[in-house]
Amino acid sequence: MSAIRLLVLGAVRQHGRAHGYQVRNDLEFWGAHEWSNAKPGSIYHALKQMAKQGLMLAHDVAPSTVGGPPRTEYELTGAGEEEFFRLLREALLRHDQKVDELTAGVGFIVDLPRAEAIDLLKRRVSALEEWRAEVTRHWTPPEATPEEWGHIGEIMKFWVHSADSGAEWTRGLIERLEGGAYVMAGEGERSVDVLPDGVPNPYAAPDKD
Repeated sequence: MSAIRLLVLGAVRQHGRAHGYQVRNDLEFWGAHEWSNAKPGSIYHALKQMAKQGLMLAHDVAPSTVGGPPRTEYELTGAGEEEFFRLLREALLRHDQKVDELTAGVGFIVDLPRAEAIDLLKRRVSALEEWRAEVTRHWTPPEATPEEWGHIGEIMKFWVHSADSGAEWTRGLIERLEGGAYVMAGEGERSVDVLPDGVPNPYAAPDKD
């Protein structure tokens, strides 16, 4: 999967309709440009590409504040809504995804019902445990320690450590969700704005939309 697709779909979805600069502003405030490929060019490209693919509708609404052609606002289609949730569930479920994909999934986890989010995370823990068992069963020497393998043994230790730490973090999130943390889908109103009205994003570049 692609983290940029999930990030852009989710950012548009939470506003209902959003223009490119608004999406970029949100993602930059989340720091997504630091931990993913959500750079300005990638964001605008993703918006246009997904509009061509029928995942979004593009609306020309008003001239840009800096002149030029009308500003384009985007909203998800039914297919875009389905793609968003498909990517979100995949990001939370898979044990072998990239860090930016998991991070994007956690960023939108509140868009799922609590029970479903917990179920996906529990399945992720199971997958991590199965992967760890496979590593130790098939890749760890039966009669030798990783150190006796030389530096290649460090790979095995890294894989096992990654599985253990990933499972530990996921169990912690499950516990917090089971304890009632966060307002999940269907549980009431929550703000969709990253920043309050009128507050400029300190991390955003000047508007070039």
